[in-house]
Amino acid sequence: MIVKKFEARTETEAVMRAKEDLGAQAVVLNVKTIKQRGIFRLFRRDKVEITAALEEREFVQEINEKKPVLESKPKGKIDLRADEKIDVIPASDEIERKLDNLSEMLKSRIKENTEEKHPDRMEDNTFNDETDDPRQRAMNNNIKTLRLVYNKLIDNEVDEKYANDIVNEIENSLKKESNIDSILAGVYQKIILKLGEADTIRIGDTRKVVFFVGPTGVGKTTTIAKIASKYKLNEHKKVAFITSDTYRIAAVEQLNTYANILDVPVRVVYTDDELKNALDEFTNYDLILVDTTGRSHKNKEQRINIINLYNSVKKEERDMESEIFLVLSVTTKYKDLISIAKAYEKLGDYKLLFTKLDETGALGNILNIKLLTGAHLSYTTAGQNVPDDIEVINVQKLAKQLLGGKV
Repeated sequence: MIVKKFEARTETEAVMRAKEDLGAQAVVLNVKTIKQRGIFRLFRRDKVEITAALEEREFVQEINEKKPVLESKPKGKIDLRADEKIDVIPASDEIERKLDNLSEMLKSRIKENTEEKHPDRMEDNTFNDETDDPRQRAMNNNIKTLRLVYNKLIDNEVDEKYANDIVNEIENSLKKESNIDSILAGVYQKIILKLGEADTIRIGDTRKVVFFVGPTGVGKTTTIAKIASKYKLNEHKKVAFITSDTYRIAAVEQLNTYANILDVPVRVVYTDDELKNALDEFTNYDLILVDTTGRSHKNKEQRINIINLYNSVKKEERDMESEIFLVLSVTTKYKDLISIAKAYEKLGDYKLLFTKLDETGALGNILNIKLLTGAHLSYTTAGQNVPDDIEVINVQKLAKQLLGGKV
């Protein structure tokens, strides 16, 4: 059962708000007057608060009975912004041309030679700076630079194994006398190659069905709304929603709210057959986005249900293409991300989508999971604003950030 509270100046207005939000079948459970308090209460009107409820099945039925309306373009300008604006790191036109002050920072660190002790860090005790051999001094400087690069990767929570691999690969390819800029450029290019090119949603002549899976709380529903708005508003594609997240009625409500704003249809499904029926109903749509239940990756039964749901569509791929995105928060501990990736490995060739980049300064988990799974990276999100806070992953910018550069 869905239970909500609504405030208004009058009881009638409050009831109308409840009916608008929950539908005509909503039942009023309680009505109370909220009296104003404080010294200004004489200048303020009392308010009425009602508590209204709706059975979950009735709510889902009302959503599913809405008839889809095919529109290639939205009516007028639609503002989908939600919550307060969160600053997103802007892309830099200088990334490919130069790494700004990063090499100067490394030179300064080498000169100062005042690194802090850290159990994972490479310490400066492997060679003698007082050598008179110029070639040896050059090699020593190379090692110092590589050590600083390694420590910077560790600071950004790149796994020690992958940080070692990167440094060792660069060290093996270095000339005996390399300057800081050439070493840094080599590491930068190496990271970009390891990250690979982004693989995003491409719509061709065949309709595309895209599943979004992942643990609870990573922002799947909001991410789906951001992607939908991009294709609906910018590319004028016909978009539809399907949700199987029936364990959280709030998720259904949220997706339905976005569907109403975007003027796209949404269907709630419980079984494989209901999913097939919904797909049959959306035969003439370009893009169908499927929201799945966000549950713990340790919940084997729920995970199997999602895998079976996806496989049921794969078997029916006659007039459509399907793909799947594993949505992960970059703030999740690497140990847990490993478990999540392992739990969903039976899905096959999924793509990685990372959320909450605005909530951390350490982005090493993106590189870690990319190298662990071998899956393609796709999008990143940074904030709650729909449709603004999403972008195709910028591997040049990410590589620079992993090395400690400012964007």
